[in-house]
Amino acid sequence: MCRNIKTLFNFEPPATELEIRDAALQFVRKLSGFNVPSQANEAAFDHAVAQVADSARELIASMRTTAAPRDREVEAAKARARTAARFGA
Repeated sequence: MCRNIKTLFNFEPPATELEIRDAALQFVRKLSGFNVPSQANEAAFDHAVAQVADSARELIASMRTTAAPRDREVEAAKARARTAARFGA
């Protein structure tokens, strides 16, 4: 499940709220072991996603680097090339 969590720091354009929430959701899914929580656990699950998203947002905002921002399209092309090399075209 966590293979879907992408690096969100130091990209141009910066990470969107949706990307941060999606990463938080994947993280909580991994920790809980559930893709979809039961009705009994739904409130706790949603609260955990919100807290992780808040922490991720705070972390990304507070981090500093001297490196130039990475381009999303360039990184996506690199990932596609790695996948093609690994699994074939």
